[in-house]
Amino acid sequence: SGSGPAMKLFLSNIILALLWALLSGDISQYSLMTGFVLGYLVLGMMATQATEKSYFKKVRQTLAFALEFLKELALSTYRVAYDILTPTHYMKPGVIAFPLEAKTDAEITMLANVITLTPGTLSLDVSEDRKTLYIHAMYIDDPDALRREIKEGLEKKLLEMMR
Repeated sequence: SGSGPAMKLFLSNIILALLWALLSGDISQYSLMTGFVLGYLVLGMMATQATEKSYFKKVRQTLAFALEFLKELALSTYRVAYDILTPTHYMKPGVIAFPLEAKTDAEITMLANVITLTPGTLSLDVSEDRKTLYIHAMYIDDPDALRREIKEGLEKKLLEMMR
């Protein structure tokens, strides 16, 4: 199974992070994060097999997804806050049908949850054939642009991470 070696590498990375924190005498989030990064680099230099290298690819994909989500979170939070704090409201609410590339229950659920966690958007339902996600958005200036933004941003990074 492909997850066995990756799990061992992840646990090795955690152990190296803990060892770093213990040896430095500072068990803080910063020290643990530094240890994790250093452990990641050491393990990366030692990786020889394709299954081992897949772990490092997954870590990069997970970080890329997290950064994409944080970017979307910050932008949408700013947009909603700006709209609330200014006298003019820019809302153009509506519901769009979003064609899914996500196929498994886990992929669809994760995407729906990430969309719901982003201020101004809410996942409403999935079609019975599981090919469409219905999303309510507070700001729909261009439905196709919104679909493209989700497709090329959150969904793409999520699927790279999960597959």
